Amino acid sequence: MREKVLDRIAVPPRAVHRMRGELGGERAAGDYHRLLEGVTLGLVLQGIGPDGHTASLFPGSPALDEREQRAVAVPHDDVERVTMTLPVLCAARAVVFLALGEEKAEAVTRAFAGRPDPQVPASLLRSTQGETIVLLDRAAAAKLDN
Repeated sequence: MREKVLDRIAVPPRAVHRMRGELGGERAAGDYHRLLEGVTLGLVLQGIGPDGHTASLFPGSPALDEREQRAVAVPHDDVERVTMTLPVLCAARAVVFLALGEEKAEAVTRAFAGRPDPQVPASLLRSTQGETIVLLDRAAAAKLDN
């Protein structure tokens, strides 16, 4: 029975589109921007870094203010990353965060118990079309008021 359920929720390979980072950040971002035209994401699954970043959206990054492009190049620590922008991510029908471990506890508290803050990019990512769900283990949730 379980196999049949998984068959119904499987994503067909034609619906999977990876970011082609090997092309370089700007070109890969441009290609992905075009690919996302007219697309609304059903589910965005995110993590959160100890600094509060998510989706290669880092504290204070100019990418946080991007409203026209759907994907942008993000230089970070000598590596050029490509990320979807907040308008695309926030338009998803569901945003799910998964955070595990003690090293995430401070960032989790700042992102989910405080006000939206560009110094904590995960605090800016909330679904505007559906729901935002945060899944935490005890260690990651340790600093939240219960």
